[in-house]
Amino acid sequence: MRGSNDMDFYLILGVERSASPGEIRRAFKRLARRLHPGINPGDQVAASQFQKISEAYETLSDPERRHRYDATGNAGDASPGPSFGFEGFDFSASGGATSAGFGDLLPPRDRAGFHRGPTRGSDLHHSITVAFVDAARGDQQTVTVTRQDRCRSCEGAGYLQIPERRCGHCFGTGALRSVRRHMVFSKPCTLCGGSGRQREVRCPTCGGDQTETRTELLTVAVPPGLADGARVRVAGKGHVGRNGGENGDLYLTIHVEPHALFTREGDDLRIVVPVAVHEAALGARFEVPTLDGSVRLRVPPGTQSGQRFRLRERGLPSPRSGRNRDLIVEVRVVLPSLLDERSKELLREFGRINQEDVRKGWAAQAL
Repeated sequence: MRGSNDMDFYLILGVERSASPGEIRRAFKRLARRLHPGINPGDQVAASQFQKISEAYETLSDPERRHRYDATGNAGDASPGPSFGFEGFDFSASGGATSAGFGDLLPPRDRAGFHRGPTRGSDLHHSITVAFVDAARGDQQTVTVTRQDRCRSCEGAGYLQIPERRCGHCFGTGALRSVRRHMVFSKPCTLCGGSGRQREVRCPTCGGDQTETRTELLTVAVPPGLADGARVRVAGKGHVGRNGGENGDLYLTIHVEPHALFTREGDDLRIVVPVAVHEAALGARFEVPTLDGSVRLRVPPGTQSGQRFRLRERGLPSPRSGRNRDLIVEVRVVLPSLLDERSKELLREFGRINQEDVRKGWAAQAL
């Protein structure tokens, strides 16, 4: 106390008398990281200095006691011994990327450093919608992708070279010490590699993360013959790898729009074609549309509704072999609209001539 020991608490903490509570707190944190007895076992000088900064902080961090100290120069009922340990106190770094924090002193903790081994980047997943014909024939699609790419400021290193100076993480000692119960641990400083000298600092652009977010416009080739839900892999267009690791991949899920005429049936193409009654009964030839034009189909006499015809290699290309699969034509007999008595009479006449019972044996199958 200033009255008995002639100590100036502001001078001990290295702050001005007008310092804010935050400045006082930061000053104490900075000194405590260096002087705590747990970090300096057996060092009586450090212990004495820690007692002084603890008493100073205990007084100046309390508004009432600080006011009384400023008025009288006496700390009042301040405790004579050190009352501040690390328990419950945040020693996180506040002096920039190279400042030390108490969390850096714990051996089990894996601190994020500059020199880890290569790590592969994460994959990205997107979906795109493609027209039926484009999916069948193959297409070029433009995709906008937001991904983690290599930081351009540090070229993905995570750090920048600087003129050599004393390491601010270990204060030039090359080692970090920590106390767990009654045991003292020491490990090489992760920032300078145990040399005590600092030759690099974290990149201010990426904060040492080695990456920055970037939006990229990609042109992706959609192979012909893909079905709805198929995936296309674009190698190396996922998130960037770290420490020289390879990039992740981009996976595109293809959603194929329905078509007015065609549907998929496995790898084959299917189309339903309406056929008039007289064409089904007497047979007919007509044009059937395909993906690349049309083909002439012959329907034999007596064709039934729902009957199918397979046209070889007139369907979808196989994504595996590249060869065209088949086009399946399904016939649907369409009844005519009876607009006049003449049409009705002709159908009655047709029925009298052809008295075959089309439902013969049909009901028996349900028994």
